[in-house]
Amino acid sequence: MSISQKCQYALRSVFELAKHQGEGPLKIADIAKAQAIPTRFLEVILNQLKQAGFVESRRGSAGGYVLMRPRATLTVGEIIRFIEGPLSPVQCIAGSSGEQCPLHGDCAFLPMWDRVRDALSTVYDTTTFEDLVEQECLRRNEFILNYNI
Repeated sequence: MSISQKCQYALRSVFELAKHQGEGPLKIADIAKAQAIPTRFLEVILNQLKQAGFVESRRGSAGGYVLMRPRATLTVGEIIRFIEGPLSPVQCIAGSSGEQCPLHGDCAFLPMWDRVRDALSTVYDTTTFEDLVEQECLRRNEFILNYNI
């Protein structure tokens, strides 16, 4: 399963908001700059994330975007499914299109595709944005320690 550029931008924008959760709203320009996302795409993505209830926008000079939920409860899988749809390595196990396959019900690959989907789901659904923020902090601390030695 390949993650689209749009989905990567959505994940990175939520990650940036997660990094700054509790510090107040972030402006689109700041998110775009920090995560190397074109502003025009980011505006559309944030609007979609807002409609889905993942983020909230606040007006005014101190306005911007904030996460609607604690970063510890928001998973990567939720954002991916919102942007991409069902997690599936092949179309035939994603939904009703499997019935269009000439091997429907008699496919030797189906158990393998199910295991791939389940593995993807496990990784995405057990990775929270809190985990990602913590991992970034650890990487930065390791870099600082190695740089100072």
